[in-house]
Amino acid sequence: MDENIENQNIEITLLLEAIYLKYGYDFRDYAKSSIKRRVMRFMSLSRTNTISEIQHKLIYDKDFFKRFLLDFSIHVTEMFRDPSFYKIIKEKVIPLLRPLPFIKIWHAGCSTGEEVYSMAILLKEENLYEKTRIYATDFNESVINKAKEGIYPLDKMKDYSYNYQKAGGTSDFELYYTSSYEFVLMKKFLKENIVFADHNLATDSIFGEMNMIICRNVLIYFNKNLQNKVIKLFRDSLCEGGFLCLGTKESLIFSKYVNEFEEFASKEKIYLYKGSHYR
Repeated sequence: MDENIENQNIEITLLLEAIYLKYGYDFRDYAKSSIKRRVMRFMSLSRTNTISEIQHKLIYDKDFFKRFLLDFSIHVTEMFRDPSFYKIIKEKVIPLLRPLPFIKIWHAGCSTGEEVYSMAILLKEENLYEKTRIYATDFNESVINKAKEGIYPLDKMKDYSYNYQKAGGTSDFELYYTSSYEFVLMKKFLKENIVFADHNLATDSIFGEMNMIICRNVLIYFNKNLQNKVIKLFRDSLCEGGFLCLGTKESLIFSKYVNEFEEFASKEKIYLYKGSHYR
């Protein structure tokens, strides 16, 4: 290995350890290639010269750390992202949830909330929203606050409306937001049964007994050890017969817990938890 690359890897390891010791955010089991790309990008944006300089500033400057954390988070999301996923939820999952007296859904790694509001809209149109509680979590406080606000660029609404229609939406998409200049605000009634909360998948504990957990395109940023840890967390947070929804590039096939789930919709990466005595 090139000596400079080796030194960079050491510096990144020390940086992640410093973040964990100082602030409690644990990135140590994130995929190394992804971490390195984001650290190098932040170095350029923050006009720092070395990873060690970033580490020094993070330790002694909380505002600098907040900027780092905001940039470090992954916010690739949109409303009704992968419309076929929501179509399958509507056509195959909803009929199984409908008889339940109350429905609990955990949207883990919710980012800025677009996919959370998408699920709220789907449930509203299926007349299930009133008996549902959606728990939307992320480790980044700034991102959670943006999700709570539910304010998005107006110029994205055309694409979001297209996704909504492809997902089987039955109403006029404009009914779900109000426009003001260059932004839209999601309607208040969509927020009534959503609880936004801070939760770190790498360090925090189980979340209730959920009927469905949605965590799409998050596990791809973790190494195998952390993936198994998080899947165990999801397993322990699901009711028997609950659904685990992953991203299109994610799978349980190499997980230690694969035998405790069965494929429900293979293309959309939706799994059914069979229940286990290992709880």
